[in-house]
Amino acid sequence: MFRSFSVYNYRVWFIGALVSNIGQWMQATALSWVVLTVLTDNDAGAMGITMALQFGPPLLLVGVTGWVADRYDRRHLLMLTQAALMLLGATIGVLILLGAMSLPLMYGFAVVLGVIAAFDNPARQAFVSDLVARENASNAIALNAASFNSARMIGPAVAGVVIVAVGTGWVFVFNALTFVGMIAALAIIRPAELVPRAKAQGAARLADGFRYVARRSDLIVTFVIVFLIGAFGMNFPIYASTMAIEFGREADGFGFLSSILAVGSLTGALLAARRDRARFRVILFGVGLFAVSAAAGAYMPAYWAYAITLMFLGFAMVTMLTTANGYVQTTTEPALRGRVLALYMAVLMGGMPFGAPIVGAVVETFGPRVGILVGAGAGVVAFAIGATWLLSSGRVHRHERRRFRLTIDETLPVTVVRATPEEFSDQIAQTTPIPVAPDSRRTGRSGAAEQDAADRAARRATTPLREPRRATPPSRDPRSGRPVKRPEQPPRRPARPGSPRPE
Repeated sequence: MFRSFSVYNYRVWFIGALVSNIGQWMQATALSWVVLTVLTDNDAGAMGITMALQFGPPLLLVGVTGWVADRYDRRHLLMLTQAALMLLGATIGVLILLGAMSLPLMYGFAVVLGVIAAFDNPARQAFVSDLVARENASNAIALNAASFNSARMIGPAVAGVVIVAVGTGWVFVFNALTFVGMIAALAIIRPAELVPRAKAQGAARLADGFRYVARRSDLIVTFVIVFLIGAFGMNFPIYASTMAIEFGREADGFGFLSSILAVGSLTGALLAARRDRARFRVILFGVGLFAVSAAAGAYMPAYWAYAITLMFLGFAMVTMLTTANGYVQTTTEPALRGRVLALYMAVLMGGMPFGAPIVGAVVETFGPRVGILVGAGAGVVAFAIGATWLLSSGRVHRHERRRFRLTIDETLPVTVVRATPEEFSDQIAQTTPIPVAPDSRRTGRSGAAEQDAADRAARRATTPLREPRRATPPSRDPRSGRPVKRPEQPPRRPARPGSPRPE
């Protein structure tokens, strides 16, 4: 389960990412709460707009961000983005503490956060594959998801306590300090031990990632599933905050719901780390469980009952997303991995600007339970699309020995290289010489001697073969007709050493 920890660079990365992720989840919780309760009067629509502005840039900049992740050094790129996020978090915290923050200003900060995250996310996802060998990539990705969800379990709960104790602004300040851990980890990573990156044949182009995905039907279906879940199902800040208010809870109750969600998420990530590879059938299982858990949570009558359903919801969500991320990374050409991951992150995060305002409007008009049912419906549609493709792809077969059991073939793509046909005929094969010139450096021959040997070999190869001589029949006596024996020739005496041979 933890085999990637044997690599020094990955151990350093894991610790730095865990510290940074805790701070980011603290900031995400505080950002949602300050928009909902401080800058507005429980306006879920404004919260949806904030999420749309924050997650919109990855969709708009998908071609550029993926090309940058493939073109430039990812470690240096991450150091730059992490420093920018640290400065931005500190600025937001200071403005909130001074009472100078407003809703339009928060919208502007959400856009800037989205732009920086658009460059940070594909580089961060692809950098995991630079830390470990290919056979451990799936395990490293799952452990990375475990780090992310461990932080999700700790960060919101800590943020809720800090908001109640000292105020929202200090949460952003604490988040800025956690980026020091990530920057330090990137600084002490050993560049010489990183996995060499594959170079693309020819010039790297922005559209290569789109063309590659367009030829892979399995990736297209995976992206559609991720888009539907990301757009309508993963609006947890809207769902959890409005449900906490409906149950009469404060900021600590909202943070506890986020942490309960992370308990199931962490379990799903650890189980994903035990699998040897990422499979499409696991993605389909996670989507189905997500739809059932979301539908059950919409009808829960009490706060604690709803919290229990969030554990199953988090488990299903992380199982689906971690497997989808690992499937995309491990089945994509290494030279195009950054661009394809940029498309994946754009589909995942870019779906929120499309779905979050819709979900926010539904919650504002009909209540949070109806909004949760919208997410469950998206899960049902995603499951139907994935199951239809799996059945139509020809990968499902009846078991050879068990009558009522089905087997699913592997969905890893196999690239077939077709040889270019050459002109060939029997006549050419019989008459074309293939001289093999000896190496002059080993035999000591000159270039002229090699050419003479090659010419003689060519003449011998092109000389037509003579038919073998037939045996001469024995001579017969004309009178009696009997065969006459010829006298045997005496054996030739070998020449003495040193004596001249007769001409």
